[in-house]
Amino acid sequence: MKAPCSKAALLLTATVAMTALTTAGLTAVTGETSLAAVPVAQAVDAGEMKPGEAAKSAKGSGGSEAAGDEAAAAGLEKVGDFGSNPGALSMYRYAPDGLPAKSPVVLVLHGCTQDAATYFEGAGWQQAADAGGFSVVAPQQEQANNVNKCFNWFQSGDVGREKGEALSVKQMVDRTVADLDADPSRVFITGLSAGGAMTASMLAAYPDVFKGGAVVAGLPHGCAASVAEAFTCMNPGVSKSAAEWGDLVREAAPDHSGARPAVSVWHGTGDTTVVPKNADESVKQWTDALGADQEADATEELQGGTTRSDYQNGDGAVVVRDYSVDGMPHGTPVKPDEGCGKAGEHFLDTICSTKHITADWGLGG
Repeated sequence: MKAPCSKAALLLTATVAMTALTTAGLTAVTGETSLAAVPVAQAVDAGEMKPGEAAKSAKGSGGSEAAGDEAAAAGLEKVGDFGSNPGALSMYRYAPDGLPAKSPVVLVLHGCTQDAATYFEGAGWQQAADAGGFSVVAPQQEQANNVNKCFNWFQSGDVGREKGEALSVKQMVDRTVADLDADPSRVFITGLSAGGAMTASMLAAYPDVFKGGAVVAGLPHGCAASVAEAFTCMNPGVSKSAAEWGDLVREAAPDHSGARPAVSVWHGTGDTTVVPKNADESVKQWTDALGADQEADATEELQGGTTRSDYQNGDGAVVVRDYSVDGMPHGTPVKPDEGCGKAGEHFLDTICSTKHITADWGLGG
């Protein structure tokens, strides 16, 4: 059974935690919350627990009754017994009525302080699934694993192939392919913030499972291996060469020799929680891993102050797309008046990212 929290997280001093509050944009004055990986900071800020009390409940207890009610209201079904589940995550799923066999599967990973239902509904994934004819799997982090319900993207035991939370997510894919007779060659993944960072790690660790991915306000794979490093990655960011970033991807699945999933990177230029530098570093990472250079082959202006830059591999295929939303803070871009999600905290009315992500994957309805 996975340990409730890393020793590093539990041993953070109050001074480090309060420094982290400032870094992540969490303040008692404003009451703002962050979606990035803040294992103990939110609880310290609220005065609810001390660093050493971050997680006392047993791992693997599953979601709360309230969370289950919210998921059901959002159209999600909880799925149990999907494997050994070493990461002790909960699995939720949505399948449109009449979904045919060999349909695609999309995984959506929520940000910190959120849950499966919040992200599924807020980003408009039910409408997208109905229109595009695919199922949606929404993994859910539990507070027993991380007090802020962040996916543990900064812990090597949770992001490696056949390890922890990463393996739990992969087992959700296997269960869905078996249950729905879905197409194993058309499985995609996306996520916000900590969920975006975990998305990057899933794409690195399981290039044989995913055909494409979208990292929303996230970070490069392998940027951090501790809580302290996680905060540095978030803000001010970490610089590496494209080859160094690419090596981290290749090392995640060293025996893989086939094609790798195409990747899109979404980020707001006004993000002070996970600074935009992370988008630049993510583009460096994935262009190197996917055989493209660092210069965009095409650039286009889209809705909501969004600039899309395409990067092609040697065969002329677009393997990386960078979506930069001018002035947008930390969150997922949505467009409610177009039937795309709901505006709210960390769901920002600019452009329908879900529509563009599914179109990039060939799943548009």
